[in-house]
Amino acid sequence: MSVVVADHCSKWYGHVLGVSDVTWTLKGGIVGLLGPNGAGKSTLIKMMSGLLRPSRGSLTVFGKNPFDDVEVRRRIGYAPEHEKTWDTLTALELVEAMAKLAGVANARKAATSALEQMGMTEAMNRRVKGFSKGMRQRTKLATAIAHDPEFLLLDEPLTGVDPMARIDIVEQIRKLGEAGKTIIVSSHVLYEIEALTSDIVVIYRGQVLAEGNVYEIRKLIDQHPHRIRVECDQPRVVAAALASADHIARLVFERGAVLIETRDPDRCYDQLAAAVLDGGVAVSSLSSPDNNLGAVFDYLTGDRR
Repeated sequence: MSVVVADHCSKWYGHVLGVSDVTWTLKGGIVGLLGPNGAGKSTLIKMMSGLLRPSRGSLTVFGKNPFDDVEVRRRIGYAPEHEKTWDTLTALELVEAMAKLAGVANARKAATSALEQMGMTEAMNRRVKGFSKGMRQRTKLATAIAHDPEFLLLDEPLTGVDPMARIDIVEQIRKLGEAGKTIIVSSHVLYEIEALTSDIVVIYRGQVLAEGNVYEIRKLIDQHPHRIRVECDQPRVVAAALASADHIARLVFERGAVLIETRDPDRCYDQLAAAVLDGGVAVSSLSSPDNNLGAVFDYLTGDRR
């Protein structure tokens, strides 16, 4: 059974459209939900968590309507982007309270385990009001996993987290995925998702623009010239060797570099290697601005510069 099935699902707030006619199926695994702020990510997540009912169409989780079915909601763990919480409680008291609300029999044990998993062992008996943003994020994630849900919805879970904590949280999310959990992680920061999974859904202005493996999605934009940036000591030698090739769309000189736009990346890389060797060119850096999620997103949303 599919975990999530959305069928022509829309949600609006008065005259403001949050999600527009989304038809989408989620089978499992870790999936990145990508889009800028205001794209509709949180609205879609809230419908999957059962907090919002679609204005039109349908959305089911494990074959049931999460808005109406309590048992389905028990199988879901939700970490919202923003939170209002009882700051006077300790992290352990807070997570324990949430575990009790989720129906966990031994809530104290479950809360302790969840906080340990999220790296909060030493701070679990401190009051939440004194926590940094990163510590609050870890505590929030602990509340989402304490009742051992099958399906996790993590809305911008890495916002405000320092680099070392980000690495640790990403690793914990990966472990949850390896344990068989289905996880949706939303973000407007592309490299965060890139560190977690290659399976993505791109949402923009309330609509799903593309979904699947990022490398498959990359094929959607292959009709556009592929860019290769070469930093070297002789950029004009490299450009001269490639200028007459029929696949070259444009050559742009930058300080100590040449930016190549090609319609055939495979041929271009072969010819580039030959040009470097034949010309005795010293290359300090070779990169492709298009070979990442950022380029995919920019092409799909029409924001490529």
